[in-house]
Amino acid sequence: MSTVASTRPANLQELMDSGWQSKPVKREIHDNFVQMLAAGDELYPGIVGYEDTVIPEINISLLSGHDMLYLGEKGQAKSRLMRGLVRFLDEYIPYLDVPDAPFHEDPLAPISAAARKFVAEHDAKDTPIKWWHRDDRYAERLAPGTKFADIIGEIDPAKLAGGVSMSTEGALHFGLIPRMHRGIFAINELPELDELVQVGLFNILEERDVQIRGYPIRFDIDVLVLFSANPSTFNRSGKVIPQLKDRIGSMIQTHYPRDRAMGIEIMEQEADIDLDGDYPVKVPYFMKEICEQISVQARKSKYVDQQSGVSVRFSTANYRTMIASARQRAIVLGEKPAVPRASDLGHLYTSSLGKLELDLMGSHQMSERQVLDSIVAEAIQIVFEEYVSEHGLAEISEIFGKGVRIEVGDMVPSAEYANRLKRVPPAWEKAFEVNASSDEAVRASCVEFVLAGLYAMDKISRSQTHGGNNYET
Repeated sequence: MSTVASTRPANLQELMDSGWQSKPVKREIHDNFVQMLAAGDELYPGIVGYEDTVIPEINISLLSGHDMLYLGEKGQAKSRLMRGLVRFLDEYIPYLDVPDAPFHEDPLAPISAAARKFVAEHDAKDTPIKWWHRDDRYAERLAPGTKFADIIGEIDPAKLAGGVSMSTEGALHFGLIPRMHRGIFAINELPELDELVQVGLFNILEERDVQIRGYPIRFDIDVLVLFSANPSTFNRSGKVIPQLKDRIGSMIQTHYPRDRAMGIEIMEQEADIDLDGDYPVKVPYFMKEICEQISVQARKSKYVDQQSGVSVRFSTANYRTMIASARQRAIVLGEKPAVPRASDLGHLYTSSLGKLELDLMGSHQMSERQVLDSIVAEAIQIVFEEYVSEHGLAEISEIFGKGVRIEVGDMVPSAEYANRLKRVPPAWEKAFEVNASSDEAVRASCVEFVLAGLYAMDKISRSQTHGGNNYET
């Protein structure tokens, strides 16, 4: 309901006169979803690459009225997808504004003793109504460390000490799920949830009621429950109780970008960098491709623990680091625009190493830096081979074989590259095949791409210093 606040019913009588009708939260989501789907509205803003895989499964689950488990590795937008379901709730719903009511009660169907008592003892025009915005009707909890009392409830010792009888509803402290009555509740990393709490979820998922330490009254909680999990832990025996798995209506399997172009689109969207300003940045497409290909190679590497996964945040952080390095050079040297180069990738240690988990069996004695260097070299070679044919590379490597040595680096002025390449004209010409731009900074980036590609293909050798690369025989 999107009525202007001043005209919304303020008491139960006005609400009943308005013709407002109660709906279970799943029916509310279903009806709004159907309306938006029929109208051709954008259903999941900011979600890229799932149009033909994940999104159809979510749509069907919403139409089915199912609780859902989002199963996928880290950085696959599971949390964003769960939070995005809020847009299918009504903008506002009414609730009883009465003393001691523990929930946002449906004015026409209250479930707590306090709310029912108030409605029974007061005229409808004297029963106040407030309105609950959909953004406040979503809550989530990370499973590790979560206790039964946190999300379901417990007997409140303070209330007992205050004289409240244990046999009354007033003695209870309600957890997050009961307090999200008429809303959406999500639990991240389900397999890490304590077994006792998992058992406590049985009734909520099956019977929609809450039972706390044998308290005799059942609360018919109206809530959509969502879960997320990593396949490696979800499928491990004993991590999730089979009876709980059985009660989850739909399992939605997410995935990493299916192709590099899609990965680049996601990377740019998530990085959300202003490339303009006082020191504008121009990113050659091949540098975007290398940045994303690094993630692709990491997801294939035998040295990386694939059960842990390589998050989309890995691409995003590396992309931001690469651009920051180029912008720093532009600021110091006064170059405009700033154009990322292969030497800027030398700073990816800072944004990469904390996000890669090595496979202890596959990596053997390799350090994290060595693993990353190997992955970056593979990524450069793959992109380079797509851009530059084998023809002409032998001539360049022969020139280097005569003792030519070229020093490049992240702080070398772009104007210097033409001079440094005078003894290797084929490399300069080959750079034109990558990008025919006449801009010095773009040309410098193309030259480094060719040199880094030749090195990745073992055509020339390279020695590294901090911030610089020396290419030679």
